[in-house]
Amino acid sequence: MSEMVESQLYAVVMAGGKGTRFWPESTRKRPKQYLNLTGGDSLLGKTLQRFEGLVGANQRYVVTVKEQELLAKECGANKMAKDGLIFEPSGRNTAPCILLSLAALEEKGANGDDVIAIVPSDHVILNESGFRETVQKAAEMALKEKAIVTIGIKPNFPHTGYGYIHRASEVSADVFSVSDFREKPDRKTAENYLATGEYFWNAGMFVASLNTLKEEFSTCSPETFKHYEDLKNSVSDDSALAEVYARLPEDSIDYAVMEKSKRVMVVAADFDWNDLGSWDALESVVDSTEGNTLVAQRAHFLKEAKGNIVFAAGKHVSLIGVDNLIVVSNEQSLVVLPKERSQEIKEIVKSLQENSELTDLI
Repeated sequence: MSEMVESQLYAVVMAGGKGTRFWPESTRKRPKQYLNLTGGDSLLGKTLQRFEGLVGANQRYVVTVKEQELLAKECGANKMAKDGLIFEPSGRNTAPCILLSLAALEEKGANGDDVIAIVPSDHVILNESGFRETVQKAAEMALKEKAIVTIGIKPNFPHTGYGYIHRASEVSADVFSVSDFREKPDRKTAENYLATGEYFWNAGMFVASLNTLKEEFSTCSPETFKHYEDLKNSVSDDSALAEVYARLPEDSIDYAVMEKSKRVMVVAADFDWNDLGSWDALESVVDSTEGNTLVAQRAHFLKEAKGNIVFAAGKHVSLIGVDNLIVVSNEQSLVVLPKERSQEIKEIVKSLQENSELTDLI
């Protein structure tokens, strides 16, 4: 705790994505992070609120694109700083996004010893106190060891859609040095990872001081970092910023920094986590209703129906004699498919992209 006395803690939430894995609810005009998929607030709103009691609202920031300004303001109202929006001129992957955020925070008055927690905007974490405790531990370790501390999720099955973090020696309780990062594995490799007990899922959450992040960008990705001062000097000038930003390599933070840095540690998450990669993921984060997952419906009638996932905002839902379906209904579209084929939503989106008369649906 003493390590944090002279340092402030900031939160940066990355919210510029335009994914369509939750189509037809998630579209280019209203991506997943701005949706209410689990009841209550939007995913972005819940992400910001998760820092309550750890990071003051005036030190919470959202980095997004200008097209999403109104959505971000709506979902972040009273949960972030008054000037809490940092705008990317264009989407250029996570390394440029994070470097821009560092430049903007420094321009706004953050100093080198201040600690920044960087997280995605569209994950679901139900144990908020566990999240805060983990971020606090990561922040203290980041200062003490002058390290970038990533938060690792203890895997509970051999997932092939996540990257993995291979831990090395234990530095303190549930904090480890990092051996290396691994790309998304095949099933057999993922099973081997689990069997060793030495791997975490990479959730894309990082905690480090401003100085440490700048130093590691400079060491590991000089081609990116050489634009830092120009970024900082142009954050208030949209056209100048766009010109500088276009020069940055379109690299992920993992490729640009994390996989190359010798100053990375991992802290084990003391909380649940779900990245909501597809409609079927709702089943694990929404309480069931008579054996089904019903979201946003007005009312329901269920008979001999189990294992279904239904999103139908404001509508009466009736299910009779059907099992294990995903049903999504809104004002413009209706989707019905077997739960185990949830990833095939992307094929619908691809079809719409190829039909000029239907692109308004995405």
